Amino acid sequence: MPSRLVRTWIRERAGALRYLPALFRQVHAASPRLFAASLALRLVRACLPVAMLYLAKLILDAIVAEHGRPRTTPMGLEAWLADPHLARLAGLVALELGLAVLTDILGRLGTLVDGLMADLYGNAATLRLMRHAAALDLAQFEDSAQQDRLERARRQVTGRANLIAQVFGLGQNCVTLASFAVGLAAFTPWLILLLVAALVPAFLNEMHFNRQGYRLAWQRTPERRRIDYLRYLGASVEAAKEVKLFGLNGYLTERFDALARKLLADNRSLMIRRAAWGGGFAALGTLAYYLAYAVIVWRTVAGQFSIGDLAFLAGSFQRLRGLIEDMLLAVSLIASQAQYLDDLFSFFEIRPLIRSPEHPAPMPEPIRHGLAFEDVGFRYPGAAAWAVRHLSFTLRAGEVLALVGENGAGKTTIVKLMTRLYDPVEGRILLDGRPLPAYDLDALRARIGVIFQDFVRFDLTASENVAVGRIAERADAARIAEAAGRSLADGVIRRLPQGYDQPLGKRFEDGIDLSGGEWQKIAIARAYMREADILILDEPTAALDARSEYAVFQRFRDLTRGRSAVLISHRFSTVRMADRILVLEQGRVLESGTHAELQALGGRYAELFELQAAGYR
Repeated sequence: MPSRLVRTWIRERAGALRYLPALFRQVHAASPRLFAASLALRLVRACLPVAMLYLAKLILDAIVAEHGRPRTTPMGLEAWLADPHLARLAGLVALELGLAVLTDILGRLGTLVDGLMADLYGNAATLRLMRHAAALDLAQFEDSAQQDRLERARRQVTGRANLIAQVFGLGQNCVTLASFAVGLAAFTPWLILLLVAALVPAFLNEMHFNRQGYRLAWQRTPERRRIDYLRYLGASVEAAKEVKLFGLNGYLTERFDALARKLLADNRSLMIRRAAWGGGFAALGTLAYYLAYAVIVWRTVAGQFSIGDLAFLAGSFQRLRGLIEDMLLAVSLIASQAQYLDDLFSFFEIRPLIRSPEHPAPMPEPIRHGLAFEDVGFRYPGAAAWAVRHLSFTLRAGEVLALVGENGAGKTTIVKLMTRLYDPVEGRILLDGRPLPAYDLDALRARIGVIFQDFVRFDLTASENVAVGRIAERADAARIAEAAGRSLADGVIRRLPQGYDQPLGKRFEDGIDLSGGEWQKIAIARAYMREADILILDEPTAALDARSEYAVFQRFRDLTRGRSAVLISHRFSTVRMADRILVLEQGRVLESGTHAELQALGGRYAELFELQAAGYR
C-alpha cells in the first residue's frame, strides 16, 4: 500500500480516536470495580503464555537429560520422587498444570467481567441517549439528516462496549508480545523484524477495507432506515389493516427486496475484494513464519540450540506471529470502530437551540394577563413558505379561544409556538408581559396541557396512559380515576378485564386495543390529569360520536373554568362554545369574534358554518 494511504488513514482516524478517552470514562463511570477488575485480569493473563512456554522448554530439556542418564532397573514411584532430577521434572509438570488451570479460570472470569461491564455501559449509554434526545428541539427530530444521525447513534449505543474489550485486549497482547520479545531477543532478534515486516502489509490492507466498510455503512444510513420502515409496515399490527385491504404486501415486499438487494450487492463487492487481498497478505505472513522456523531448525541441528530451545523458539515465533497479526488487525479494527464512536459522540454534541435561560424569570402564580402574539412570523426549517406571518392576537387569562381555518392555515403551528416546540423567526410571544424564552422551559410546559389530534397511544397500562398527563403523580390512583371519570374514559377502563392495570395496545402480551373514540377519551383524561393553567386541545373529539362529544364538552366547560384554553376543531358545534373565535387564513387572523358576531359579519366563518350546517339538513 502506498504511503499516501497511511497518511490518509492517520488523518481520517485521528478525529474519531479522540472519543476513546470519553468512552473509557463512561465505561469506568458505569462500573469502576469491574473496570479495574478487567484491567487486573488482563495484566495477569498477559504474563501466563510466555511462562507456560518457558516451563515447556524446561520440561523438554529435563526429559532429554534424563534420556542420557544410564539406568539398570525400572524406577518405581518412590525412586522417582527420591531422585532430585525427576522430582524437579514432576514439579515443573505440576506447575505447568497449575498455570493451565489458572489460565482457564482467569479466561472465564475475564469473559464474565467484560460481559457485565458491557451490559452496565450499554444501559448507561442508552439512558444518556434517551435523555439527550428528549432535550433536542422538535425541529432537530423532524429534520431527515438529524434522523439519520439519531439512527446511527442508536445503532452504536449498545455495540461499542466491545471496543473497550478490544483496547484492553490490545494492551494485554502488547504485554505478552513484550515478554516473548525479551526471550527471543537473546536468540534471533532479526527474525522478529522479519515477521513484523511481512505482516505490516496485511495491517494496511485491513485498515483500508475497514475504512471502506464504514463509508459504505455511513452512506447507506437512509436506505437502512427505509428498509427498517418497510419491514415495520409489512409486519406490524398498526399497519396490518391497510396493508391487507389495499393489497400492499406485494408492493412493500418488492420495495424491500430492491433496497435489500442493492445493499447486498454493495456489501458483497466489498467483501470479495477484502477476502482476495487479505488472503494474499496472509500467505505472505505464513511464508515469513516458516522461514523463521527453518532457521531455528537448522541452528538446532547444528547444535546451537537444545530441543527445549527449539520448542520454546518455535512456539514463541508461532505465538509471536499470531500476536503481531492480532495486534495489527486490532489497531486497524479499533481505529475503524472509533469511527462509529464519532456517530455516537457527535450526536451527544448536538445542542438544542430552544432551552432555558441561565437565570429564568419566575412563573406567574397565577397567570394574570395571558399569552400575547406580537407580529409573529414562523416558517419551518428548509421551507420557503411562511407557516404564519404578521400574526398578532391575545389569549386572555381565563378565556376559551377557538382557532378555525382550513388545513394549512397555521392552527397547529400556533400550538407549537405556544409550547416552545419552536421559537418564532419574527416577532415575539409574551406570557404576562415577558417573552416565553425568559421562563424555564420545563416550568413553562408544566403549566400547559396539550392534547394533539395525533396523540400517542402508549403501549402501557390504562392507568399509565392517563397518568401521562402528569407522570409524577402516576401512583395517585384516586387522581387518575377522577381524571378518567371526567373525560368519560372511566367507563371504558372498567370494562377491561384488568381494569386500570390492563395493558393497552397489541404490541405486548395480554394487550387490548381500543377503538379510536375510546383512545380519545383516554387522551382527554390526560388533560384533566394535568390540571394546567393553559389547556390546548387539537381536535379533541374528532373520533367521538355525537352523544359522547356532547357529554365531553359539557364536562369540558368544568375543566376550563378559571383557565385559559385553546380549542382547535373543524366542528362548529364545538367551537361555538368558545368565548372568542379566531378565523385563520394563510397564517394570519382573518376574522375575530364570538360565534354570533362572526355569523352577523357574514364573512369566511359564516360561509364555512353554512357549508357544514347544510350537510345536516
